[in-house]
Amino acid sequence: MGLFSKFFGGGNGDKAAAKEGEAVEYKGFRIHPAAQPQNGQWLTAGVIRKEIEGTVKEHRFLRADTHTSPAGANAFAVVKGRQIIDEQGERIFRD
Repeated sequence: MGLFSKFFGGGNGDKAAAKEGEAVEYKGFRIHPAAQPQNGQWLTAGVIRKEIEGTVKEHRFLRADTHTSPAGANAFAVVKGRQIIDEQGERIFRD
């Protein structure tokens, strides 16, 4: 099963299910880290959310960076989330 299908709900994945971490506010966005288990390591992943005109929009991201712990992957997900926001802003929500 592919990496992206595991992130978006397909397949069984590893036994340690990924859960969204506590949201971090940044420039009006909320970054929710969500480390993904893979082969004994943890991938950098998360969800960026923002309410726009009464609707909560979200952008999911997954990076190939691996970490030895979910805490390390989640900390790096916040860094990557801030980088995405700085580079793209609300454009991340375009279809």
